[in-house]
Amino acid sequence: MDAIDKAPITALITARDEAEVLGAALDSVAFCADVLLVDSGSTDATPEIARAKGARVLEHPYESPARQKNWALPHCRFEWVLILDADEIVTPELAEELRRVVAAGPTADGYWIRRVNLFLGRPLKRGDWGRDTVIRLVARDRARYQDRLVHEEIDLAGPLPTLRAPMLHDTFRSFDQYWPKVFRYADHGARDMLRKGRRSGPAAIVGHPFWRFFRAYALRRGFLDGTHGLVAALLDGFTTYLKYARLWELRRRGAAADAGEGR
Repeated sequence: MDAIDKAPITALITARDEAEVLGAALDSVAFCADVLLVDSGSTDATPEIARAKGARVLEHPYESPARQKNWALPHCRFEWVLILDADEIVTPELAEELRRVVAAGPTADGYWIRRVNLFLGRPLKRGDWGRDTVIRLVARDRARYQDRLVHEEIDLAGPLPTLRAPMLHDTFRSFDQYWPKVFRYADHGARDMLRKGRRSGPAAIVGHPFWRFFRAYALRRGFLDGTHGLVAALLDGFTTYLKYARLWELRRRGAAADAGEGR
């Protein structure tokens, strides 16, 4: 694609050790005039793959997803930034819609984009995984992420429009690949709740996971996705259990430390 045909958008990807999936993400944003990868110490070929596909590569030590993106945004060359994870793919339909929105002059400071989550290669249409939208096209100088460890969100005045075309999210490729995410999300989610003064006990450790599974599988009809939907809903419940159990542990350790200091 000639430079003259590219859209005045910076595609921003933050990554570490994502060589397995990064190539597809980079290929999908070839329509963007600027592609920036912010790497946080990859030990695989992530930076080399990015450079080979024409992306700029900056290194920055990892603190959290939100802080990484907030550090990266001022380094984007264009006013409009498309934020992407390394396991996400912009569909041709979304690429064309992004071109049109930016060319016409955006009417908001940010746009929601639907994500089609792939579970072992199959798109999940229902359950919690089938209701996913994220703010990803943003005005560089007005977008900032909330300082959270997980499920970070952008602070922008709304309401914000939702684009019609979706992106693909190849998030669950195998249990071996996904397990580290489960434990990282649970730990970070527990630490976020701890900072907010939340508590956990038997009712929370049992009740929240059961509700999460029931909502995804029954109320949001995850059962219509077959075994994929069942496994995804159970995984959501298990991750929720780990989060509240981890919060209980962190508070218990904090209380024990306070008791020790009081002796």
